[in-house]
Amino acid sequence: MSERRIAGEPASRGIAIGPLVRLADGSAEIGRRHGDPAAERAALDAAITAARTELAELAAAADELAREILEFQVEMLGDPALVAEAAEAIAGGAPAGAAWAAALAGQIVAFGEAEEEYFRARAGDLADLRDRVLGHLANGAAVVPQTLPAGAILVAHDLGPSRFLGLDWSRLGGLALEAGSRTSHLAMLARARGVPLVTGLGPLAGETGEAVLDAAHGFVILAPEPDTLARYHAQRSAAGADDDPAALARPATTRSGERVLTLLNVDDPAALEPHRLAASDGIGLVRSEFLFLGRERPPEEAVQRRAYEALLEAAAGRPVIVRTLDIGGDKPLPGVTLPQERNPFLGLRGIRLCLERPELFRPQVRALLRAAVRGNLKVMLPMVAHPDEIAEARELFAAELAGLRAAGLAAALPEIGIMVEVPAVAIRPERFAAADFFSIGSNDLIQYTLAAARDAGGRVARLALGLDPAVARLIANMVDFGRETGKEVSVCGDLASEPDAVGALLDLGVRRLSVAPAALGRIKAAIAVHG
Repeated sequence: MSERRIAGEPASRGIAIGPLVRLADGSAEIGRRHGDPAAERAALDAAITAARTELAELAAAADELAREILEFQVEMLGDPALVAEAAEAIAGGAPAGAAWAAALAGQIVAFGEAEEEYFRARAGDLADLRDRVLGHLANGAAVVPQTLPAGAILVAHDLGPSRFLGLDWSRLGGLALEAGSRTSHLAMLARARGVPLVTGLGPLAGETGEAVLDAAHGFVILAPEPDTLARYHAQRSAAGADDDPAALARPATTRSGERVLTLLNVDDPAALEPHRLAASDGIGLVRSEFLFLGRERPPEEAVQRRAYEALLEAAAGRPVIVRTLDIGGDKPLPGVTLPQERNPFLGLRGIRLCLERPELFRPQVRALLRAAVRGNLKVMLPMVAHPDEIAEARELFAAELAGLRAAGLAAALPEIGIMVEVPAVAIRPERFAAADFFSIGSNDLIQYTLAAARDAGGRVARLALGLDPAVARLIANMVDFGRETGKEVSVCGDLASEPDAVGALLDLGVRRLSVAPAALGRIKAAIAVHG
């Protein structure tokens, strides 16, 4: 068989080389049972209970992102309306599986057709729930065990988040989906774990044998020629710098010897590996939402303070930059954000929401002020679009600092910088000179500059990828302003974690990159060959 390439959509970067293995379908035949209605209802209740228990156990051991997704599934399984619809169908004589599938079908369609990407992403979660319960009805277990060889590239039509989390990705190579989407929760989980993923490949029925999954460019290579295999093995070995202690430990310097600071983005401190932190120049972005999501109510001040102090202790004198609560847009928080907003990315989010809800913001401010006496803490305000927002935030920090000191509590005012996400900041940076430092959030800056949603697919997704000349001009403006004023300017969005973009960023004058921990090695390697 000659070498063939099948194109899809890149969803999580990386290279996998190994045998193609079809992952057994997680769903089950929906009409297998034919008992009386009471027995069918009892079987459904038992299957739902078993599924909820499994999901709760997965959530308990998961990081923040996975926990949020799994807890939504647990809540959905406890929705009386969902069960009532299935129960009504069972009472009318339908088998439990058919009744459950029908009850979920309408919900899946409704979520899948929603205007907001946040809700569209939930359609895959609901299909995952459907299949997990159906598996218990048919097999007594969500998934029939399957022997998977080490390094396998798994093939499936689509895959639910809970099934993805149940697989041992330390042994497996990557994932090739016939359907799926780069904006799904599955894709988010794959990116967080560094699992190569390509979606939208179309039918792969009957395809077997050795293959290459190029998840950077979005295709699978069937029956690769020897020279193709050799080339990809070499590329994968180069990417192995991510886990090479020697490569990680070396300071990031260009070929000409110029030092570039490489810091880490932290989504969940529990998942931060100490050796990666030790190999970095500090923490350039702490997404403080990890303390808020998945809770019934916002965390208390003491809980937040202890979390920040733990990060400062781990950083051992290096900077720790905490972004204040950044919810809204694609990160709604029940009871806080506004679900009725037609365009939440342009609505009440980030610093706008925090200033609007000071009862939510003040405890975080106090926690940061108290933690600041314990190390090199800096604070960053997200989604700033107007200088008045910096002034208003500073007034709130000053008032809380005075209150803490009046109460005899140790506190200090950290440097306060801003995220550069809105083009208005990068076009006229001198208007925002009250900020102590700047960090460019490339994801939002790209989407707002090009009017291309960061979570879109197809043609729109292609607009939002790469370093567009207009975006490059805005980054250069910020670098020039930083050079003129002596203020730090870094890049902390996904662009900073892309080896292919590092050269362009360095050419623009960027000398501070805050990257995904898993990308630290390859970013240092990309810096080393530049200049």
